[in-house]
Amino acid sequence: MEANARENKMGTMPIPRLLVSMSLPMMISMLVQAMYNIVDSIFVAQISESALTAVSLAFPIQNLMIAVGSGTGVGINALLSRSLGEKNPKEASRAAKNGVFLALLSYIVFALVGLLISRPFFASQTDNTEIIEFGVQYMEIICICSFGLFFQMTFERLLQATGRTFYSMITQGTGAIFNIIMDPILIFGMFGFPKMGVAGAAIATVGGQMLAAVLAIIFNLRKNTDISLNFKGFRPSGRVIRIIYAVGIPSIIMMAIGSVMTFGFNKILLQFTTTATAVFGVYFKLNSFAFMPVFGMNNGIIPIIAYNYGARKPERITQTIKLGVAIAICIMLLGLAAFQLFPDKLLLLFNASETMLEIGVPALRTISLSFLVAGYCIIVGSVFQALGNSVYSLIVSLARQLIVLLPAAFILAKLGGLHMVWWSFDIAEVVSLLLSTYFLKRIYKEKIHKLS
Repeated sequence: MEANARENKMGTMPIPRLLVSMSLPMMISMLVQAMYNIVDSIFVAQISESALTAVSLAFPIQNLMIAVGSGTGVGINALLSRSLGEKNPKEASRAAKNGVFLALLSYIVFALVGLLISRPFFASQTDNTEIIEFGVQYMEIICICSFGLFFQMTFERLLQATGRTFYSMITQGTGAIFNIIMDPILIFGMFGFPKMGVAGAAIATVGGQMLAAVLAIIFNLRKNTDISLNFKGFRPSGRVIRIIYAVGIPSIIMMAIGSVMTFGFNKILLQFTTTATAVFGVYFKLNSFAFMPVFGMNNGIIPIIAYNYGARKPERITQTIKLGVAIAICIMLLGLAAFQLFPDKLLLLFNASETMLEIGVPALRTISLSFLVAGYCIIVGSVFQALGNSVYSLIVSLARQLIVLLPAAFILAKLGGLHMVWWSFDIAEVVSLLLSTYFLKRIYKEKIHKLS
């Protein structure tokens, strides 16, 4: 009975109401995530600028873990939602159980990364021993204890794919609140806890992830009746894993490209000053207030489109795309206004020095111009993923972050210095706009239009 009710919701509820019910909980939880990411760095900045720089330099590895977890989740989500739309619950359950297995494998890989690669990773970027020591402390903890991250993301995706986004909002929100509370306690040594500095920030982060993972598992076992998570006699299915990764690997690569871009961009900025790297790290924390709600809406859009593609309802797919783009553009315009009007106040949240303000104010104003089209590109990318064409998203991401952004940043650094480097983001986003529009027209003709 419940499965039928949910199917009716995904297939018949008016799209505006459906998109709100599916996306709003995730948008709220993503905003909470954005807040705790920023709070994390605000507290770290109180230690020293070197500590903030170390956490900023660790971002590519954190982003790579998120890429693997989230990209695999996209593959699980697309297969699971499509299977439910086709009224094939056994296939949906197989997708869920194989997804959990892949989360375990991902954790093992990154635990080894933390043990073996942390020090060489930081030594390759700077010879500042203080930054290296801070960075190694932080990276070892977040990698070795990353099982919370991978299981949290996987089990939350199972809730999202079956339309139970309210529960994933609870898990993400609870984990984030735990992190926010424990950050100052562990960093500065309060209420009897030892003063742990950067290591305390890392422990607070992984502790929040573990708590969220436990809650997500409980909610799936007790509330998610659309899939079976009984692992008795379970054997990994090569066929299901291939289907998951057919969508997931392009998504993983697409997000991992961000790690490569960040690493390369940091190398360019370090030619000028470590303060510029700190500014770049702060930008990524601040922009999450604009981007995270849009990504949260993505998590609602993907199962809606995938379900209605399986149910052969093209008009609902088109309506979802149009409404999603409109909402995303409005959110990004709010972010643009904040970056243009209050860049100095935003930077001062991170204990910014005069030098940091001098570099950061024009940087935030210049990069944020790309927000004008970024929301549209993000939503279009989710359409590609939902319809099983993640390779389109991959091409767009490759062009934006590697083929265009890094070369443009390198050239602008040579020609105009540090203040010109930030314009590379705007140049890259224009290219993303053109490619995204081209591929959207193509996928509409190849898949959506043929459903009519």
